[in-house]
Amino acid sequence: MRTLLAVDGSDHSYDAVRACSQLTRSDAVVVLHATDVPAPAYPMMVPEVARDLYTAQERAMREEGEQVLRTAESLLPLNGGPVLKFIEVGKPIDVILSVAERERIDLIVMGSRGVGALRELALGSVSHRVVTHAAASVLVVSTPLRPVQQIVLAVDAPKDADVAVRWLARRPFKETGAITVLSVIPYAHPAWPVGAVIPEPWQKEVLMGATQFAEQIASKLTAVGYRAKGTAVQGSPASEILKAAATEHADLIVMGSRHRGLSRAMLGSTSHAVLHRATCPVLIVR
Repeated sequence: MRTLLAVDGSDHSYDAVRACSQLTRSDAVVVLHATDVPAPAYPMMVPEVARDLYTAQERAMREEGEQVLRTAESLLPLNGGPVLKFIEVGKPIDVILSVAERERIDLIVMGSRGVGALRELALGSVSHRVVTHAAASVLVVSTPLRPVQQIVLAVDAPKDADVAVRWLARRPFKETGAITVLSVIPYAHPAWPVGAVIPEPWQKEVLMGATQFAEQIASKLTAVGYRAKGTAVQGSPASEILKAAATEHADLIVMGSRHRGLSRAMLGSTSHAVLHRATCPVLIVR
């Protein structure tokens, strides 16, 4: 597995670096710092002066970036794998996606800095945008990653579930105690027409089918060496996933993500809602 660590010098990004101590050895650990050098603020500035100002600012930001990389490298486990360090100039989201593709990255690990709900909904944080557009799996570290003893794996469809099983079968974490496979039926009653009610026998049948699906996925995980159980509930997917994580004292939430692109960025998704509210790290597998 090839891992990319996106670091910006914040405490959250260093928490992401420390999270590597819970991962098994990587084939390569790419430590990346994006330097977004602003253009001179005065359009009437003499071109030579503007160029010199830009060059001086880029040099200073690169020196700062070198220190960030040195600090990040010092926090990595000694046996985590070969380390490659890069400073790239550009917007962080563009740099991360470009380097991840160029270096054939399997897992992006990054921190999540809270910027406030309104701003995040309007603009999207870097971590959320990476989750939206990256082809690799993404581990978003909102709090320090503890030894992974308890995982809540949220499954929605067979394809997503199989991707998650294949990913976990690689034993990416040094230790894993148990996995709760959770399937959420989004609504107990239809929103339209008003007053409509799904007959109780139908509700039970749907819940039984979802439970069987979760148990089948749990069986696949058991077959590759995990202790796993399957369960299903009705309700809001994001809320139920977070509730299960709290009940199971989860160290990590794992989710699939079937959709990337503009529609998900604009309309949101369960994975984004969980990322925004989770009190433990979240892994989006692809």
